Amino acid sequence: MEGSGFGKGRGSQGREKERGIYRPMDNVPGKNNDVLCRAVRQSLGVLVLAVLIGLSGNALRHDGLPWIGDWSPPAQLVRSGVPEGMIIALDEAAALFHAGGAVFIDARPEEAFRAGHIAGARNLPWQDFENRFSEAMSDLPPDSILITYCDGESCSLSKDLSLALLGKGYPFARILVNGWTVWKEAGLPAE
Repeated sequence: MEGSGFGKGRGSQGREKERGIYRPMDNVPGKNNDVLCRAVRQSLGVLVLAVLIGLSGNALRHDGLPWIGDWSPPAQLVRSGVPEGMIIALDEAAALFHAGGAVFIDARPEEAFRAGHIAGARNLPWQDFENRFSEAMSDLPPDSILITYCDGESCSLSKDLSLALLGKGYPFARILVNGWTVWKEAGLPAE
């Protein structure tokens, strides 16, 4: 019974080889490790190639992403189109406050203003700018230094208010980023 796999025949491996099923490397120690190593090497090669293509594409673009970026709130304002000179640092704003050289304008809603604000600040809520502009600004000449502020690093009310004041003829409008928070944290005068 040679063909049945019993007795003197070639055995099951012989029949599998004839049918094309037998794999001579199946029983070699370390074979599976070799396949795994090859797969890892190929994956790493594809990854390195993808990174190189991405970096090359970024380098060739006129608007490529920077390798190192400044993601601070003032830098984000500048990237959004606000001229860098419009942003004022806390120490400079405090010096102008103590010297009486600037008018502080709170861009937050009236409720937030009543809850607390920089001492002597005026309230000109951005949401009601057109209705309250004349009332809030009538006694201020166009050459006044105006420092707008709101609360929170992502608050854009002071930016919008400052740009609107520029459009109304106040060229010295400035933005104190996260103004109310940094002012309070510095222990500066508040009401």
